[in-house]
Amino acid sequence: MNLSVVLAVVLGLALLGAVAALILTERKTPAAAPPRRPASAHVKGREALDAIDLGLRKLAAGCVRAGRALPDVYAVVYSGEHLTLRLAGADPDAPEPWSADDSGEEWTVDSARLGGGDFGDAGAAQPYSLAVTVGLDQGDRVMVDLSRASSAIAVTGSGRDAQQLVRAFVTELITGPVGRHAEVTLVGSAASAEMTAGLGLRSARLNTVATLEEALARGGDMPHADSPVSSSAVTQVFRLIEGSSPVTVQGRAPRLIVLDAAQFADEKAAVKGLDASDALLVLGDAADSGWRFEVGADGSLDTGPLGLRIDVHAGRLS
Repeated sequence: MNLSVVLAVVLGLALLGAVAALILTERKTPAAAPPRRPASAHVKGREALDAIDLGLRKLAAGCVRAGRALPDVYAVVYSGEHLTLRLAGADPDAPEPWSADDSGEEWTVDSARLGGGDFGDAGAAQPYSLAVTVGLDQGDRVMVDLSRASSAIAVTGSGRDAQQLVRAFVTELITGPVGRHAEVTLVGSAASAEMTAGLGLRSARLNTVATLEEALARGGDMPHADSPVSSSAVTQVFRLIEGSSPVTVQGRAPRLIVLDAAQFADEKAAVKGLDASDALLVLGDAADSGWRFEVGADGSLDTGPLGLRIDVHAGRLS
Protein backbone atom coordinates (compact mmCIF):
# COMPACT_ATOMS: atom_id res chain seq x y z
CA MET A 1 0.00 0.00 0.00
CA ASN A 2 1.53 3.31 -1.00
CA LEU A 3 2.01 6.21 1.38
CA SER A 4 -0.77 8.40 -0.04
CA VAL A 5 -3.38 5.71 0.54
CA VAL A 6 -2.22 5.23 4.14
CA LEU A 7 -2.39 8.96 4.81
CA ALA A 8 -5.87 9.19 3.31
CA VAL A 9 -7.11 6.36 5.56
CA VAL A 10 -5.56 7.92 8.66
CA LEU A 11 -7.03 11.35 7.89
CA GLY A 12 -10.43 9.81 7.22
CA LEU A 13 -10.46 7.96 10.52
CA ALA A 14 -9.37 11.09 12.37
CA LEU A 15 -12.19 13.09 10.76
CA LEU A 16 -14.76 10.45 11.68
CA GLY A 17 -13.50 10.47 15.27
CA ALA A 18 -13.79 14.25 15.49
CA VAL A 19 -17.35 14.19 14.15
CA ALA A 20 -18.34 11.44 16.62
CA ALA A 21 -16.84 13.39 19.52
CA LEU A 22 -18.72 16.51 18.47
CA ILE A 23 -22.02 14.62 18.34
CA LEU A 24 -21.46 13.10 21.78
CA THR A 25 -20.55 16.49 23.24
CA GLU A 26 -23.75 18.05 21.88
CA ARG A 27 -25.82 15.22 23.32
CA LYS A 28 -24.25 15.58 26.75
CA THR A 29 -24.58 19.36 26.88
CA PRO A 30 -27.95 20.24 28.49
CA ALA A 31 -30.18 22.68 26.70
CA ALA A 32 -29.69 26.19 27.99
CA ALA A 33 -32.53 27.53 30.11
CA PRO A 34 -34.56 30.23 28.37
CA PRO A 35 -33.38 33.69 29.39
CA ARG A 36 -35.48 35.37 32.05
CA ARG A 37 -37.70 38.10 30.71
CA PRO A 38 -37.02 41.17 32.83
CA ALA A 39 -39.98 42.58 34.71
CA SER A 40 -40.96 46.15 33.95
CA ALA A 41 -41.39 48.78 36.63
CA HIS A 42 -45.13 48.56 35.94
CA VAL A 43 -45.05 44.96 37.20
CA LYS A 44 -42.55 45.24 40.06
CA GLY A 45 -43.62 48.57 41.54
CA ARG A 46 -46.43 49.81 43.74
CA GLU A 47 -48.53 50.66 40.70
CA ALA A 48 -48.85 46.94 39.95
CA LEU A 49 -50.36 46.32 43.39
CA ASP A 50 -52.74 49.25 42.85
CA ALA A 51 -53.86 47.75 39.52
CA ILE A 52 -54.33 44.28 41.05
CA ASP A 53 -56.23 45.70 44.01
CA LEU A 54 -58.50 47.62 41.64
CA GLY A 55 -59.10 44.52 39.54
CA LEU A 56 -59.98 42.29 42.49
CA ARG A 57 -62.35 44.83 44.02
CA LYS A 58 -64.07 45.34 40.68
CA LEU A 59 -64.34 41.58 40.37
CA ALA A 60 -66.21 41.50 43.68
CA ALA A 61 -68.55 44.26 42.53
CA GLY A 62 -69.17 42.45 39.23
CA CYS A 63 -70.02 39.21 41.01
CA VAL A 64 -72.53 41.01 43.21
CA ARG A 65 -74.15 42.63 40.18
CA ALA A 66 -74.30 39.24 38.46
CA GLY A 67 -75.83 37.63 41.56
CA ARG A 68 -73.09 35.04 41.86
CA ALA A 69 -70.50 33.94 44.41
CA LEU A 70 -66.88 35.05 44.25
CA PRO A 71 -64.66 32.74 42.17
CA ASP A 72 -62.43 30.34 44.08
CA VAL A 73 -59.16 32.19 43.32
CA TYR A 74 -55.87 30.79 44.63
CA ALA A 75 -53.41 32.77 42.46
CA VAL A 76 -53.28 36.04 40.54
CA VAL A 77 -50.87 36.77 37.66
CA TYR A 78 -50.25 40.32 36.42
CA SER A 79 -48.26 41.06 33.25
CA GLY A 80 -48.97 44.77 33.04
CA GLU A 81 -51.27 44.24 30.05
CA HIS A 82 -53.43 41.50 31.55
CA LEU A 83 -54.70 40.38 34.94
CA THR A 84 -55.28 36.62 35.19
CA LEU A 85 -56.99 34.70 37.99
CA ARG A 86 -56.22 31.03 38.52
CA LEU A 87 -59.15 29.18 40.02
CA ALA A 88 -59.13 26.09 42.21
CA GLY A 89 -62.29 24.80 40.55
CA ALA A 90 -63.60 24.98 36.98
CA ASP A 91 -65.93 27.96 36.65
CA PRO A 92 -66.69 29.08 33.07
CA ASP A 93 -69.26 31.72 34.10
CA ALA A 94 -67.02 34.81 34.27
CA PRO A 95 -68.79 38.16 34.66
CA GLU A 96 -67.97 41.04 32.31
CA PRO A 97 -65.32 42.20 31.52
CA TRP A 98 -63.58 38.93 32.45
CA SER A 99 -63.28 35.99 30.05
CA ALA A 100 -62.77 32.34 31.02
CA ASP A 101 -60.42 29.98 29.18
CA ASP A 102 -61.66 26.68 27.73
CA SER A 103 -61.06 24.82 30.98
CA GLY A 104 -62.84 27.43 33.10
CA GLU A 105 -59.84 27.45 35.45
CA GLU A 106 -58.44 30.84 34.37
CA TRP A 107 -60.17 34.19 34.06
CA THR A 108 -58.42 37.06 32.28
CA VAL A 109 -59.12 40.74 31.71
CA ASP A 110 -57.20 43.42 29.82
CA SER A 111 -55.77 45.91 32.31
CA ALA A 112 -57.10 48.78 30.18
CA ARG A 113 -60.66 47.61 30.89
CA LEU A 114 -60.27 48.00 34.65
CA GLY A 115 -60.25 51.80 34.66
CA GLY A 116 -63.31 53.90 35.38
CA GLY A 117 -66.72 52.64 36.37
CA ASP A 118 -68.42 52.50 39.73
CA PHE A 119 -67.75 49.93 42.43
CA GLY A 120 -71.01 50.30 44.24
CA ASP A 121 -71.20 49.54 47.94
CA ALA A 122 -70.47 45.84 47.48
CA GLY A 123 -67.22 46.40 45.63
CA ALA A 124 -65.61 48.67 48.20
CA ALA A 125 -63.99 45.86 50.21
CA GLN A 126 -61.04 43.73 49.09
CA PRO A 127 -62.22 40.09 49.03
CA TYR A 128 -58.71 38.59 48.88
CA SER A 129 -56.94 40.49 51.64
CA LEU A 130 -54.31 37.79 52.28
CA ALA A 131 -53.16 37.65 48.65
CA VAL A 132 -49.42 38.39 48.57
CA THR A 133 -46.72 38.50 45.91
CA VAL A 134 -44.68 35.29 45.89
CA GLY A 135 -42.41 36.44 43.06
CA LEU A 136 -41.97 36.75 39.30
CA ASP A 137 -42.48 34.18 36.55
CA GLN A 138 -40.76 35.29 33.34
CA GLY A 139 -41.42 38.92 34.22
CA ASP A 140 -45.03 38.46 35.36
CA ARG A 141 -45.99 39.19 38.96
CA VAL A 142 -47.53 36.19 40.75
CA MET A 143 -49.64 36.48 43.89
CA VAL A 144 -51.11 33.71 46.05
CA ASP A 145 -54.04 33.96 48.45
CA LEU A 146 -52.53 32.52 51.63
CA SER A 147 -55.96 32.08 53.22
CA ARG A 148 -56.72 29.30 50.73
CA ALA A 149 -54.39 26.85 52.48
CA SER A 150 -56.39 24.44 54.62
CA SER A 151 -53.52 24.11 57.12
CA ALA A 152 -50.11 25.62 57.87
CA ILE A 153 -47.83 26.90 55.09
CA ALA A 154 -44.16 25.97 55.58
CA VAL A 155 -41.46 28.28 54.18
CA THR A 156 -38.18 26.39 53.86
CA GLY A 157 -34.68 27.03 52.50
CA SER A 158 -31.75 28.71 54.21
CA GLY A 159 -32.87 30.56 57.33
CA ARG A 160 -31.94 33.95 55.92
CA ASP A 161 -33.63 33.39 52.55
CA ALA A 162 -36.83 32.05 54.11
CA GLN A 163 -37.00 34.98 56.51
CA GLN A 164 -36.41 37.38 53.63
CA LEU A 165 -39.45 35.97 51.82
CA VAL A 166 -41.68 36.02 54.88
CA ARG A 167 -40.64 39.60 55.62
CA ALA A 168 -41.69 40.51 52.06
CA PHE A 169 -45.13 38.97 52.73
CA VAL A 170 -45.50 40.91 55.98
CA THR A 171 -44.33 44.18 54.43
CA GLU A 172 -46.75 43.90 51.51
CA LEU A 173 -49.73 43.11 53.72
CA ILE A 174 -48.97 45.98 56.09
CA THR A 175 -48.06 48.62 53.50
CA GLY A 176 -49.78 47.53 50.27
CA PRO A 177 -53.31 48.17 49.00
CA VAL A 178 -54.46 44.55 48.65
CA GLY A 179 -53.82 43.77 52.32
CA ARG A 180 -55.15 47.07 53.67
CA HIS A 181 -57.72 45.23 55.83
CA ALA A 182 -55.44 42.39 56.96
CA GLU A 183 -53.66 41.99 60.28
CA VAL A 184 -50.33 40.25 60.88
CA THR A 185 -49.37 38.60 64.15
CA LEU A 186 -45.76 37.53 64.76
CA VAL A 187 -45.40 34.83 67.40
CA GLY A 188 -42.43 34.28 69.70
CA SER A 189 -39.04 34.37 67.96
CA ALA A 190 -40.71 35.25 64.62
CA ALA A 191 -41.06 38.76 66.03
CA SER A 192 -37.33 39.38 65.59
CA ALA A 193 -35.83 42.82 65.13
CA GLU A 194 -34.92 41.86 61.56
CA MET A 195 -38.54 40.99 60.77
CA THR A 196 -40.08 44.08 62.36
CA ALA A 197 -37.47 46.71 61.49
CA GLY A 198 -39.08 49.63 59.73
CA LEU A 199 -42.64 48.40 60.08
CA GLY A 200 -43.47 46.82 63.23
CA LEU A 201 -44.53 48.86 65.52
CA ARG A 202 -45.56 51.76 63.35
CA SER A 203 -48.63 49.83 62.21
CA ALA A 204 -51.63 49.08 64.36
CA ARG A 205 -52.21 46.05 62.13
CA LEU A 206 -48.92 44.37 63.10
CA ASN A 207 -49.01 42.57 66.45
CA THR A 208 -46.52 40.50 68.43
CA VAL A 209 -47.45 37.82 70.96
CA ALA A 210 -45.65 35.08 72.87
CA THR A 211 -47.71 32.00 71.94
CA LEU A 212 -49.82 30.62 69.12
CA GLU A 213 -52.78 30.26 71.47
CA GLU A 214 -52.56 33.96 72.27
CA ALA A 215 -52.38 34.81 68.57
CA LEU A 216 -55.47 32.77 67.76
CA ALA A 217 -57.37 34.28 70.67
CA ARG A 218 -57.04 37.77 69.20
CA GLY A 219 -60.39 38.38 67.53
CA GLY A 220 -61.04 34.67 67.15
CA ASP A 221 -64.58 34.91 68.47
CA MET A 222 -65.65 37.62 66.05
CA PRO A 223 -68.30 36.57 63.49
CA HIS A 224 -67.64 36.01 59.83
CA ALA A 225 -69.69 34.82 56.86
CA ASP A 226 -68.62 32.28 54.27
CA SER A 227 -69.37 32.68 50.59
CA PRO A 228 -70.75 29.48 49.07
CA VAL A 229 -68.35 27.22 47.20
CA SER A 230 -69.16 26.41 43.59
CA SER A 231 -70.31 22.84 42.99
CA SER A 232 -68.41 22.70 39.68
CA ALA A 233 -65.76 20.08 38.99
CA VAL A 234 -62.67 20.52 41.12
CA THR A 235 -59.01 20.39 40.18
CA GLN A 236 -56.10 18.78 42.04
CA VAL A 237 -55.27 22.16 43.56
CA PHE A 238 -58.79 22.44 44.97
CA ARG A 239 -58.46 19.08 46.68
CA LEU A 240 -55.29 20.34 48.33
CA ILE A 241 -57.16 23.27 49.83
CA GLU A 242 -60.50 21.56 50.40
CA GLY A 243 -62.06 22.47 53.71
CA SER A 244 -61.34 26.15 53.20
CA SER A 245 -63.45 28.45 51.05
CA PRO A 246 -63.41 32.04 49.86
CA VAL A 247 -64.70 34.15 52.70
CA THR A 248 -66.04 37.61 53.25
CA VAL A 249 -65.05 38.70 56.73
CA GLN A 250 -67.53 40.71 58.75
CA GLY A 251 -66.54 42.36 62.01
CA ARG A 252 -62.78 41.73 61.94
CA ALA A 253 -59.79 41.58 59.65
CA PRO A 254 -58.38 38.37 58.18
CA ARG A 255 -55.09 37.46 59.88
CA LEU A 256 -51.69 36.16 58.87
CA ILE A 257 -49.99 34.45 61.81
CA VAL A 258 -46.23 33.78 61.60
CA LEU A 259 -44.12 31.56 63.87
CA ASP A 260 -41.04 29.37 63.61
CA ALA A 261 -41.09 25.60 63.09
CA ALA A 262 -39.90 24.69 66.60
CA GLN A 263 -42.68 26.64 68.28
CA PHE A 264 -45.24 25.31 65.80
CA ALA A 265 -44.24 21.74 66.67
CA ASP A 266 -44.71 22.48 70.38
CA GLU A 267 -48.01 24.36 70.06
CA LYS A 268 -49.71 22.95 66.96
CA ALA A 269 -52.59 21.57 68.99
CA ALA A 270 -53.85 25.15 69.12
CA VAL A 271 -54.22 25.29 65.30
CA LYS A 272 -57.78 23.99 65.56
CA GLY A 273 -58.67 27.55 66.54
CA LEU A 274 -57.53 28.93 63.16
CA ASP A 275 -60.36 30.66 61.34
CA ALA A 276 -61.14 29.84 57.70
CA SER A 277 -60.31 33.40 56.65
CA ASP A 278 -56.84 33.33 58.28
CA ALA A 279 -53.45 31.88 57.29
CA LEU A 280 -50.66 30.32 59.35
CA LEU A 281 -47.10 30.68 58.05
CA VAL A 282 -44.31 28.54 59.54
CA LEU A 283 -40.64 29.54 59.21
CA GLY A 284 -38.96 26.20 58.58
CA ASP A 285 -40.07 22.65 57.87
CA ALA A 286 -43.43 21.61 59.31
CA ALA A 287 -44.56 18.00 58.97
CA ASP A 288 -48.25 18.90 59.07
CA SER A 289 -48.11 21.74 56.54
CA GLY A 290 -50.60 21.81 53.69
CA TRP A 291 -48.47 23.97 51.40
CA ARG A 292 -44.69 24.16 51.24
CA PHE A 293 -42.71 27.03 49.74
CA GLU A 294 -39.01 26.19 49.28
CA VAL A 295 -36.66 29.11 48.62
CA GLY A 296 -33.78 28.24 46.28
CA ALA A 297 -30.22 29.52 46.64
CA ASP A 298 -30.58 31.06 43.16
CA GLY A 299 -33.55 33.17 44.27
CA SER A 300 -36.20 30.90 42.76
CA LEU A 301 -39.20 29.56 44.69
CA ASP A 302 -40.71 26.08 44.57
CA THR A 303 -44.40 26.45 45.41
CA GLY A 304 -44.94 22.74 45.94
CA PRO A 305 -48.48 21.49 45.26
CA LEU A 306 -49.56 24.83 43.75
CA GLY A 307 -47.29 24.20 40.77
CA LEU A 308 -46.54 27.89 40.20
CA ARG A 309 -43.15 28.58 38.62
CA ILE A 310 -41.28 31.43 40.32
CA ASP A 311 -37.95 32.62 38.90
CA VAL A 312 -37.33 35.35 41.48
CA HIS A 313 -39.03 35.22 44.88
CA ALA A 314 -40.62 38.29 46.44
CA GLY A 315 -37.85 38.75 49.00
CA ARG A 316 -35.45 39.65 46.18
CA LEU A 317 -37.67 42.16 44.41
CA SER A 318 -36.85 45.15 46.59
